[in-house]
Amino acid sequence: MSFLNLDAEALYAELLRGVKGLIAMSAGPLKLVGVTSGGAWLAARLQRELGLAGEIGVISSAMHRDDYKQRGLSASSEQTRLPFDVDGTQVLLIDDVLYTGRTIRAVINELFDYGRPASVQLAVLVDRGGRELPMQADFAAVRLTLPVSQSFELARDAQGHFSFVVQDKNAET
Repeated sequence: MSFLNLDAEALYAELLRGVKGLIAMSAGPLKLVGVTSGGAWLAARLQRELGLAGEIGVISSAMHRDDYKQRGLSASSEQTRLPFDVDGTQVLLIDDVLYTGRTIRAVINELFDYGRPASVQLAVLVDRGGRELPMQADFAAVRLTLPVSQSFELARDAQGHFSFVVQDKNAET
């Protein structure tokens, strides 16, 4: 296991700036919906620091993943919780890492199971490229390229501070 030399807290500050911009350009109020788990952490902190009313939604990709038969449901993954009516709502999805686009595709399918939003935008902390589906973030705090052999994820400590963990998938354990 290695740690990428990126300051997750500095990137969070950039994400906060970008989300403020998306909110300012929005035709109406946006509802933040965090993708489990890193996106939900980010959305909760954004909601609090922006002083937005209500509570965030949390959305899981588990039921709509194209690899569901291989992966199944994880006992540790949080399930979808949308504490507002999705119909006609402007939704801002928040995720930690955008990679192939498959998770976002699954999340959008899950979102539409709950209703038909007026619009859906996507803000991510990191866009690592490598897209397999035509998904694009409306805002990314940083864009970088990692080898396919590396996985990249957001971590959160007990105080709520963010960091990144990069693992080499080919490393022996």
